[in-house]
Amino acid sequence: MRLQFCPLWQIFLQGAISPGMTQHAPLPFLKMHGLGNDFVIIDRRQTPHAISAALVRAIGDRNRGVGFDQLAVIDTDIETDARLTFYNSDGSTAGACGNATRCIARLLLDESGKPAVHVRTERGVLRAEDAGDRMTRVNMGPPLLAWDQIPLAHSVDPTHLPLPGDPIAVGMGNPHCVFFVQDAESVDVATDGPGVEHHPLFPQATNVEYASLTSPDRLRMRVWERGTGITLACGSGTCATAVAAHLRGLTGKRVIVDVDGGTLEIDWRDDGVWMTGPTALVFSAEFSPAFLDSL
Repeated sequence: MRLQFCPLWQIFLQGAISPGMTQHAPLPFLKMHGLGNDFVIIDRRQTPHAISAALVRAIGDRNRGVGFDQLAVIDTDIETDARLTFYNSDGSTAGACGNATRCIARLLLDESGKPAVHVRTERGVLRAEDAGDRMTRVNMGPPLLAWDQIPLAHSVDPTHLPLPGDPIAVGMGNPHCVFFVQDAESVDVATDGPGVEHHPLFPQATNVEYASLTSPDRLRMRVWERGTGITLACGSGTCATAVAAHLRGLTGKRVIVDVDGGTLEIDWRDDGVWMTGPTALVFSAEFSPAFLDSL
């Protein structure tokens, strides 16, 4: 008997291989949150995988994917414990994400057994420490206070922006616009936030915070996150709000900030803005080959 072999492409055309056959391996991920600010975390140190805007948006769909406020990717870095990249649910990148940084720092601290780790972000190299009682402390770096560093579209006084409500702009590796109001609870964040986010004064759009002083060195803050919307907490936004409050003479440099999801402690020191708070690992799972093939 003489055996005949067909080229692979010919078998495909003959229907022996279906276009719907799996092309991807499963992709592991973690779901974590910091005060309800929730994240999907993909560790590419062991499982390399291309991250596209389409993949980010599909994962971020809370009905057809997993859902998140931000997606964080962990990569190896020859000089630090890890390199981090952050994405918003609309597929855009986020230069900083304080709560996600704290969550991943917790993973690295537990993984290494070290009292402190360093991670590289678009902001630079950030130090994170075990603060005791399963709390994690991260130095988010010095605030950016010059108009072109925040950045703003043109030269204005960042401490008194020419917008209704007299907000203040602060950069924490991403831009923030902070409004001080009589009662943060009464603000219609869903209505007011989007217009400020996309105001022409902010060429990269902006995160928007609404804060009120509730007691000496204590603030209540609510947030509209750039590229995401309302979230229960925002680490970089909390840092920006604490800096803004001190610049306005409302608080000292060490404050407690109550957000929708809980409480963070912010300490603006000479070496940067330190943020301390809890983290939670919710579950580990994997994206199926069928899900990845559908993109």
